[in-house]
Amino acid sequence: MTKEDCFYLGKIVSKYSFKGELLIKLDTDEPESYENLESVLVDFRRQLIPFFIESSQLHKSNLLRVKFEDIEEEADADELINFEAFLPLSQLPPLNENQFYYHEIIGFKAIDARHGDLGEITGVNDQSPQALFQLKHPSGKEILIPVNDEFIQKIDKANATFYFQTPTGLIDLYLD
Repeated sequence: MTKEDCFYLGKIVSKYSFKGELLIKLDTDEPESYENLESVLVDFRRQLIPFFIESSQLHKSNLLRVKFEDIEEEADADELINFEAFLPLSQLPPLNENQFYYHEIIGFKAIDARHGDLGEITGVNDQSPQALFQLKHPSGKEILIPVNDEFIQKIDKANATFYFQTPTGLIDLYLD
């Protein structure tokens, strides 16, 4: 399995106890969805390695306390700190019609109420304080639109199209 077949679950940030327990900082709005996992894939030295979970429970808001099978000592747990954890895309919880995962909207057409065809969604930059849709306009220019419910009029998943109503002047910043 490759990273392209997976989604980022979180990062192993610290040990919890001297018995080999670890804390994974989850990258999700719904940490409770991941409380009863059987296993995770850890990006260990550039390879996804399955680690089976003996026990897990939520610890504070977005930390998952896990006890992996065969990790019995602090030294073993130390080796896993700062590595990223992934799950197969098939384990993503289902979403309702108005929700989406960033990876599934790449390639969607973008239509704005004022400007019409904005081109194609090429990605979502979620590394900044405000997540941004990245679009490639037919002119070749890049357009960035904040991921904000107020700007999204409709999502037509069947036709792979996003309908936006962007604030006056936003698109003009990129096209003028």
